[in-house]
Formats: sequence, structure tokens, C-alpha cells
Amino acid sequence: MAEKIGEPVSVSLVFDHKRRKSLIAGVYWHNRRYNITKQGMHHTYRQGSSMIHVFSVTADAISFRLVLDGSSLIWTLDEAYDPNLK
Repeated sequence: MAEKIGEPVSVSLVFDHKRRKSLIAGVYWHNRRYNITKQGMHHTYRQGSSMIHVFSVTADAISFRLVLDGSSLIWTLDEAYDPNLK
């Protein structure tokens, strides 16, 4: 089951100009760096005048749902799922 987090996090994002793609390389949460191994779905929606970007990424077995506020450029860890924790 996914755990609601709602905490600000630091995110390493890399833009590949040849492929014209942005890739999330790492997430820093609770003084630990999680190397992103897979980037899944990405979708957007509007919240007032802000464009909100939602990314699903995986670091080994842990899945994260990251939210980027397009106005403030603040990243938030919305949810985390670790199948090893029950």
C-alpha cells in the first residue's frame, strides 16, 4: 500500500537536448539519495493558475509519486511505496 508523504524533496533532473527529454536522475529524501532506475507515467493538471506536473518513478523496489509545482518550482514527494515494508 502506498504511504502518503507530502514532504518537500530535492530532485536531480537531467535534460537530454538530443532526445529532447527530461529524466529524473535522483531523489533526495531524509538525507538519502535514491537513484532513479525507471521513469513511468507523467501527467499534468491545472490548480488555479499553476501547472502541476506529476511523475511516477522507481528506485530499485521503491516507487515514488513526485509532484512539481510549475509556478514555484517546488518538488513534493506525494506518495512512496516500498513492498519490503509491510
